[in-house]
Amino acid sequence: MRITRRELLATGGALTAGLAAPGILRAQQVKEIRIIEAGGKSGESMEPYIKPFTDATGIKVVRESPNPFGKLRSLVQSGQNDIVLFELGSTGKEQAKALDLIEPLDWAAIQPDAMFPEAKDPMGFGWQYYSTLLAWRSDAKTPKNWADFFNTKDFPGKRTMQDRPYGLPYALLADGVPADKLYPLDLDRAFKVMDRVKKDVSVWWSAGAQPPQLLKDNEVQYAVSYSGRVAGQPGISYTYEQAILDLAYLVVPKGARPADKAAAMRLLRDYSKAANQLEAAKVISYTGPSPDLPAMLPKDKMAEFPTVHREKQIIHNVKWWFDNADLVEKRWQQFKLSL
Repeated sequence: MRITRRELLATGGALTAGLAAPGILRAQQVKEIRIIEAGGKSGESMEPYIKPFTDATGIKVVRESPNPFGKLRSLVQSGQNDIVLFELGSTGKEQAKALDLIEPLDWAAIQPDAMFPEAKDPMGFGWQYYSTLLAWRSDAKTPKNWADFFNTKDFPGKRTMQDRPYGLPYALLADGVPADKLYPLDLDRAFKVMDRVKKDVSVWWSAGAQPPQLLKDNEVQYAVSYSGRVAGQPGISYTYEQAILDLAYLVVPKGARPADKAAAMRLLRDYSKAANQLEAAKVISYTGPSPDLPAMLPKDKMAEFPTVHREKQIIHNVKWWFDNADLVEKRWQQFKLSL
C-alpha cells in the first residue's frame, strides 16, 4: 500500500512515539535530550541505560542535578521545556500529579520489558528501587527488628533517625502492629513510641550520607539508613526485615516538546531491560524494576540489593502519605518542639 506525504505527516507523531527505527528520531532532528536527576552514584548509574540508547539513536543525553521539587515547578510555570525527564521520589510524583506539573507517559511507545507493577505508573517510570532499613555497627549488640531498635534498655546506644516523619511506621512495627495492618497509620500510637526513643536519638539526619558516617565514627550505634549507603560498608551490618521498599521515578514535565518526549520514551525502554539494570547495579547497590534482575545479580553480593529481599519488606504507601501530608507534617513539627 502506498502512503502519501500528507498521510505520513499525519501519522508522524505516532511513528515518532513508537520509534520503530533510529532514523525516525534523526528525521525529527532530535540531537540531545536533558534529564534532571538526583546526582551522585545514583546519577552515575544512569549511564548503563544512556549508552545503549545513544549508540542506537545517536541522541546525546545530558544529565543535570540536583532535583529539588521546586525546580520542577519552576520549569513548568516558566514554560521552559528543555527538560524531558525529571527524577522524583514516589511521594513527589503524587504531588506533581496533583499540581498538574507532569504529563502521562506513552507506555505503548515505551514497549517495556517485564516490570514490577508499582514501577509501571501512568505518570512515572519507576527506575530504581531503594530500601530504608535498620543498620548498626557490627560490634554492637545485634538487633533483629524495629522492636529491638526502639528497645534502648536491652540494646543500649545512640541512634540516628531521619529528620522526617517516615520513621513512624517503624515505631508502630516496634509496638507490635502487623505489617499488613500498618495503614492507616495510628499517629497517636506512633508518636508515643517515638517519645520513648527520642532521648537516645543523637542525630536527626537530613542527608543519606550521614548514617553510615555516624556509624563509622561510633557517634551512633544504631541507624535508620538508606540501603545503598550501608551496603558493602565494612564494620556496618543491616537487615531488610521490615524495611520500607520505595521507588525513584522518571516523569515528563508538562509542556515537553513532542519529539523530545518521543525520544525519552525510547530511552525508557532501555531502562526496562534487565541486562542494563545489571550494569547499573554495579555502580550503586540499588535495583531496577525487572523481575528477572534478582536472579542475574552476583551471588556473593545478593544481600546488598533491595528487590532480592522484596518479600521481607513493606512497599511504601504513597497514597496514604500524600493524602495525609499536612496532618503528618503538623504532628511532626509538634514532636520536634519536644526534642
